[in-house]
Amino acid sequence: MAMLTEYITAAMQKAKYELLPDGEGFYGEIPACRGVWSNAENLETCRDELRSCLEDWILLRLHDGLTIPVISRLNLNVKKVRRKQVA
Repeated sequence: MAMLTEYITAAMQKAKYELLPDGEGFYGEIPACRGVWSNAENLETCRDELRSCLEDWILLRLHDGLTIPVISRLNLNVKKVRRKQVA
């Protein structure tokens, strides 16, 4: 589990935040993780929601067998092992 925590921390360090116009709050995204974004009234809530979105995104991609980008040399991708059939 430590590797997952390290990955999430590293990905969150790559996050980009933007102050939205007209007092609409903040937008945050992790560019390496397509589809991981959030927006909220304040920066702290935006970060919290972004982290939650990232966690869900990782779990969904692992469940569906999709690749996850390597971030800061941390690789969560599972290598598939071919099983030999017993005759």
